[in-house]
Amino acid sequence: MDHSHHSSTQHASPKKGKHEMKGMEGHDHSMHHMHMIEDFKKRFWISLVITLPIVVLAPMIQGLLGYEFTFEGDRYLQFVLSSLVFFYGGWPFLKGMMDELKKKKPGMMTLIALAISVAYFYSSAVVFGLAGKIFFWELVSLIDIMLLGHWIEMKSVMGASNALQELAKMMPSEARRIKENGESEDVPIAELKSGDTILVRPGEKIPADGQVLEGNSHVNESMLTGESKPVSKQKDDEVIGGSVNDNGALKIKVKHTGEDSYLSKVIGLVTEAQKTKSNTQNLADKAAGWLFYIALAAGIITLVVWLSLGKDFNYALERMVTVMIISCPHALGLAVPLVVAISTSVSAKHGLLIRNRTAFENSRKLTTIIFDKTGTLTKGEFGVTRFKSVAEGIDDKDLLAIAAALENSSEHPIAAGIVRKSKELKLNLSKPENFQNITGMGIEATLDGKKISIMSPGGLKQKDIEQPDGAFKTEDETVVFVLSDEKLIGFIALADEIRDESKEAIETLKKQGIKILMATGDNEIVAKAVSETLGLDGYYSEVMPEDKQKIIKDLQAKGEFVAMTGDGVNDAPALAQADVGIAVGSGTDVAAETADIILVNSNPKDIANLILFGTATYKKMMQNIWWAAGYNIVAVPLAAGVLAGAGIILSPAIGAALMSLSTVIVALNAQLLKRQIKS
Repeated sequence: MDHSHHSSTQHASPKKGKHEMKGMEGHDHSMHHMHMIEDFKKRFWISLVITLPIVVLAPMIQGLLGYEFTFEGDRYLQFVLSSLVFFYGGWPFLKGMMDELKKKKPGMMTLIALAISVAYFYSSAVVFGLAGKIFFWELVSLIDIMLLGHWIEMKSVMGASNALQELAKMMPSEARRIKENGESEDVPIAELKSGDTILVRPGEKIPADGQVLEGNSHVNESMLTGESKPVSKQKDDEVIGGSVNDNGALKIKVKHTGEDSYLSKVIGLVTEAQKTKSNTQNLADKAAGWLFYIALAAGIITLVVWLSLGKDFNYALERMVTVMIISCPHALGLAVPLVVAISTSVSAKHGLLIRNRTAFENSRKLTTIIFDKTGTLTKGEFGVTRFKSVAEGIDDKDLLAIAAALENSSEHPIAAGIVRKSKELKLNLSKPENFQNITGMGIEATLDGKKISIMSPGGLKQKDIEQPDGAFKTEDETVVFVLSDEKLIGFIALADEIRDESKEAIETLKKQGIKILMATGDNEIVAKAVSETLGLDGYYSEVMPEDKQKIIKDLQAKGEFVAMTGDGVNDAPALAQADVGIAVGSGTDVAAETADIILVNSNPKDIANLILFGTATYKKMMQNIWWAAGYNIVAVPLAAGVLAGAGIILSPAIGAALMSLSTVIVALNAQLLKRQIKS
């Protein structure tokens, strides 16, 4: 990462009403889903009880079990009981058919409703005089199995969204706010405002995003960022609402609440991602839509063929109903959405926020990854190693004080290192005016009436200013240059350690056959040293943001499928150009608009995990699609009776059981995805 990182992020003011509405919408959706589960459960058990006497009275069952039980009017009793099951137990499917037809998108519910309606009305006609055979026991057992299948399926779907619900539950209900007189009061978190001071004791959840004013502690952010180790927090460090304070009391100044909070943004991103359809899901939706027409056609053809072969209408009708039931595109319709719900919510728990699902799934295609250096491959915790003035009248400490005064307004790791050194030396800092970030070059401000600039080597080169002798001594140093009124007055050298995780991550990615490159604003010496240490396939040094975009374009022109990692601010053009744009090191700011995926931490292992999990997600989708489609390819001919000559005949009830089983298999297979993401 070059020194063009300096920027100030503008946050919208909290909109409490909107936030509360969003929360209520999520709550209402969850409650609606729970109500539907309970409804299917209730309808199943009531329908099952009513089914029992119908099964006892069924001639086929009596023949199979070798008993006889008949009485005058038993057909009418079966009709009444079957009517209850049809209209009460079958109502979700009948209503579903009406909804689908209104939308002019007939699908699974229409198929089920048609099948049970044909069986019911034909059997009812037979009861009242039409010559033929009644299908009441087949009808009610079919409805029972369908209700059971939907009940199990919806429980699985509910389980898939539990991770997101857990995120929403992470916020405490109250906060301990400190009043102006120093006393504390417990208030609902909805009443917290930016600028409030709150006290968080050991073991308590932090109620809002903020900055530590007093105290030292460790904070567990694992449920929010995926970082398993507790993170040390002291004065001026930022904390995230929902994380758990460990061993020390903290006084915190509230920065973000409501809709502007980190947790709210994460929940919003996850919800939007789950709604967004990828190319894979669009394919599954199209296939499920076509399957309705195929199933309907197959059912009618089955009826006609068996009638033409001389079979009676009862037999042909039974085959048609079985075909229509067994070919319901339920499993196919569930194949992708359930995987989406699981992968998106589980990813969020591990600090991977997916904004573009197609890009996430396409991560399996990556051939090249371009890594940023600072804060990603390296720790980003810079310490000042050398600082030297090259201007008369300005000593070395004066130079550091000038630089620290400007860097005090920046949040970049390099800035933090310079400010930290000035505090160690107890330097007095002036207050700058007109601070601004110069994209791709550095920062500038007015200080004591002079225009002061701090530049990366690339920025200095762009201004055609020659680097002073001795600026670069060791390969592991990063150097920034200080200018006063466009004249070089000195330089500051900082060292940044390579992350322990970087080597492991790069080895993992290389095993996947991915080429690893690095693009940095640092000089050739530093870039080369890092590249050789980590065993990269290549590097680009002293690059500007627009250079990164050109690098990606050139690689894409050569047929490479490229991922770019950047900070989401200065690297926006490159992130937008890349096939997969990954914003890293976003911290509490998750609004990286140009990125496809946001990594809360700057850990390169997260990038390796992301690609592996994206590949696993796509495989799981394809497994489900192939299972759902393959099941129909095999099951529909069997239902139609192609093996009837060999004695293999599927009843409507068995067809319903197989259809429900296929749906449950798809749901369970999707759940296995949770095991395939690493912490």
